Amino acid sequence: MKPSSHAVLIVDDFHPSLTDSLEAADIAFHCEPQANRNRIIELLSQGFEGLIIRSKTPVDKELLRASAHLKWVGRGGSGTDNIDVETAENLGIEIFNAGAANADAVAEHAVGMLLSLLHNLARADAEVRNRIWKREENRGTELKGKTVGVIGYGNTGIAVADRLQGFGVDVIAYDKYKQNFGNNQIKEVKLVELQQSADIITLHVPLTNETRYMVNHAFIEKCKKPFYLLNLSRGEVVNTMDVLAAMENNHIAGFAADVLENEKLHAFAESENQWFTALINSSRTVLAPHIGGWTFESYRKISEVLAFEVCQRM
Repeated sequence: MKPSSHAVLIVDDFHPSLTDSLEAADIAFHCEPQANRNRIIELLSQGFEGLIIRSKTPVDKELLRASAHLKWVGRGGSGTDNIDVETAENLGIEIFNAGAANADAVAEHAVGMLLSLLHNLARADAEVRNRIWKREENRGTELKGKTVGVIGYGNTGIAVADRLQGFGVDVIAYDKYKQNFGNNQIKEVKLVELQQSADIITLHVPLTNETRYMVNHAFIEKCKKPFYLLNLSRGEVVNTMDVLAAMENNHIAGFAADVLENEKLHAFAESENQWFTALINSSRTVLAPHIGGWTFESYRKISEVLAFEVCQRM
């Protein structure tokens, strides 16, 4: 296939609405979802202007330089941690994602994990399935009246805050890169105030050099009261061993994680097996396999958002 100078290369699985929209807009594209790294480089060398990926494709210097005509890279989903953004900027290549498309899915998932954590639902379900009937041991904690601290007030953080409005909680939010976003429902605060006030902290930040292991021993020590921690951003935002240590001394009351520092469970080093074993053996954790934004609805919405963004650029 010999692309035109305005062709788009798609190297991952997307809802058909993406290619349908590109066809309707008369935008040339080549779709090869199963392409491996060498094949992607080979295809890019043919002169594609745009590249559309999901999370499985690391876009490093070699890929970014493979096409002399590459102008942009679009990522399905939120975050850009699998893309060498610095090199892209130096080459004048624009990076965009479809973060707004799965914000509703992640927000619902966050609330579900939080309620499961507070009311011991995962543990109680497993026990009943094994004919174990414990009521007092699974007494829950009510969400109403708590202060929930949202760290990262982008698409997902906003959606989470919106979903919490009906629970009778006080929602406070911190975002290093946004100001004056507070309103009648959400109080904008500094990080130190969030750490002093929150009963629950939920993380919705991208993985960057600034946020890598942001939640560590020092962060936890600055939190005034025992709190529940939710991570639905990226695994490496949290130092898992520090969280486990804080759970041991009851500084963290419970931990819900949709992401892990390393999500390749069958390739763990011994140190990773250590914290993973502690997580799965704890009665105060709720874990999921990075499915927060993985719904039937978001699958379509991601493609629709990407199609719109591509059409704006072609």
